[in-house]
Amino acid sequence: MQKDPSAEHPFDAFRALLAQMPSASMESVEAVRARDIKLTKPPGALGRLEEIVEWLAAWQGRPEPKLDRPTVVVFAANHGVVAQGVSPYPPSVTAQMLTNFSAGGAAVNQICAVNGAGLKVFELALNMPTKDITEAPAMESRECAATIAYGMEAIAGGADLLALGEMGIGNTTVAAAIYHVLYGGEAEDWVGRGTGVDDEGLKRKADAVRRAVALHKDFLDDPFELLRRLGGREIAAMAGAILAARMERTPVLLDGYVVCAAAAVLHALDPASLDHCLAGHVSAEGAHAKVLEKLGKKPLLDLGMRLGEGSGAALAIGLVKAALACHQDMATFDSAGVDNKDA
Repeated sequence: MQKDPSAEHPFDAFRALLAQMPSASMESVEAVRARDIKLTKPPGALGRLEEIVEWLAAWQGRPEPKLDRPTVVVFAANHGVVAQGVSPYPPSVTAQMLTNFSAGGAAVNQICAVNGAGLKVFELALNMPTKDITEAPAMESRECAATIAYGMEAIAGGADLLALGEMGIGNTTVAAAIYHVLYGGEAEDWVGRGTGVDDEGLKRKADAVRRAVALHKDFLDDPFELLRRLGGREIAAMAGAILAARMERTPVLLDGYVVCAAAAVLHALDPASLDHCLAGHVSAEGAHAKVLEKLGKKPLLDLGMRLGEGSGAALAIGLVKAALACHQDMATFDSAGVDNKDA
């Protein structure tokens, strides 16, 4: 790989954390399974709901998992690549949508309210978009590292389940560029219509991805370098949030196409780095289904959504709550006076 003499590499601390990630608590999983076989149902009758409870227990490290503070965290950023005509909306919409979040008017606000989840939204220097990736690296190395660190700090506060979301005009283009590098194929394989580009816009989007990857191709073997050259601030922050959640033993629900770009960077560094994550849903955007296959994640929901905002992951919180309620509150055969099959 050609060495970029201008690049700095302040990512060593994150590499060290990846080498120190805690493992799943199998003792907690066994405790969940021991209770499950006593519940008034045939073994396995709740399907993936049973697996969800085991996942919660494994990563919370609790034989009796809890969901007292599920939290949706949305990171918002702007992108210089918008100048290439890749979105029908201007970058000003990012800030306007944040105002909408604050006023409680977005879809994710309603979903969080229904599911009893908290919502935190973080603005990442919207007035200073990342550089146009078709012309220059999106971020300097130290800027990217600082944004990853910010994402790690942003999730502090004791959430027992984290759902990640994003907002940023142009961010499906940078996500597509990341996937194109990691998974190959043609640029057209990874781009989608985002916020609704027409056919000509879709061509401009694929062309922007192709030109960006060609410009930076000699420097993309390191996933951190890929992130800082072709990513965005929200993607860097989400990568940090996923890593911090792992260190804090907080299970994570991934949202759609853009959130999974952050996950894909970590997965390229160490596939085990996503073991504490479930895919909340499969998006209708671009090639998200193919991305989930690459990440080894089977989505919990498939509703044809492509909104972003963390909306799909927020919806999946309700499913996780239902799974845990069944595990915690169903009667056992003994308490209900129901004959078990071994009786």
